[in-house]
Amino acid sequence: MTQQAVVLTPKPWWQSKTVWLNLISALLLALELKFDLLQPLVPGNVYAWMSVAITVANVILRVVTASPLVFGFNKEAE
Repeated sequence: MTQQAVVLTPKPWWQSKTVWLNLISALLLALELKFDLLQPLVPGNVYAWMSVAITVANVILRVVTASPLVFGFNKEAE
């Protein structure tokens, strides 16, 4: 049985759903820590479940990810 090498074309980091999810989550967390807008409006268990949902979404996106990322502005990856 022969094995074939699979060549995956790297994609720019800004096309990664995983990176965007993490950037948006970090931004929203920083805004929440600074302005405390969301936590007083929702029960504690909802706030905790939102944290779990973000983590699960991150894991799902990581599992379905096949392409490596290129950081920087590499013209070949576009």
